[in-house]
Amino acid sequence: MLTKRIIPCLDIKDGRTVKGVNFVDLRDAGDPVELSQRYADEGADELVFLDISATEQKRKTLAELVYNVAEKLNIPFTVGGGISSVEDVDILLKNGADKVSINSSAVKNPDLINELVGKFGSQCIVVAIDARKTGDGWKVHLVGGKVPTELDLFDWAKEVEQRGAGEILFTSMDHDGTKNGFADGELAKLSSLVNIPIIASGGAGAVSHFTDTFKNGKADAALAASVFHFKEIAIPDLKQQLEKEGIPVRI
Repeated sequence: MLTKRIIPCLDIKDGRTVKGVNFVDLRDAGDPVELSQRYADEGADELVFLDISATEQKRKTLAELVYNVAEKLNIPFTVGGGISSVEDVDILLKNGADKVSINSSAVKNPDLINELVGKFGSQCIVVAIDARKTGDGWKVHLVGGKVPTELDLFDWAKEVEQRGAGEILFTSMDHDGTKNGFADGELAKLSSLVNIPIIASGGAGAVSHFTDTFKNGKADAALAASVFHFKEIAIPDLKQQLEKEGIPVRI
């Protein structure tokens, strides 16, 4: 059985790690290079970097940051935020990123997924989906959750797979930063609809939430931020507990 992955997420703004609740009220969480080193030492399986205020100039800043982190890391890491072209991906991969995450640009131009997969391979392309529950079901949101669309979460996930993406990073905006647990019902439904790995994001607050999302949500990986940044949960302790629960993890 494939091991389940634990992935700290670093939201990057102006070169610093930040974290908020429901995508707002951001507070500083530390230096990304130092945090990355700490997580690698603690046994994280991967890292995700999301440049939440990406612009053309920030792309260059992020590339430099990616390079500085890659020099110190021995685990894969994924970089996202403002990526909208082959050139953007090329810059990040050349600076040491292993995978890239696309979100708004994929919704606006779905052919971008096919283009990037054709150029760099499925294993390299993660499609991030931010969604929240509305009266009409779960709807995809863009631009860091600020722009609602009429796109259905589950329809979009199926299309993303068909276009060749290697993984889906699903963030429930309703659960983000609340520390009340992941959206396990939606995650289980996603897992039943697609055959590519699903990364659960949004809502981690206790070790039991990770156990639940692997057992009930059928997630392949669990991503979290504040519980790791502020040392509320230690990754070695988390993995030991998951192993006790019969969940396969890399110790």
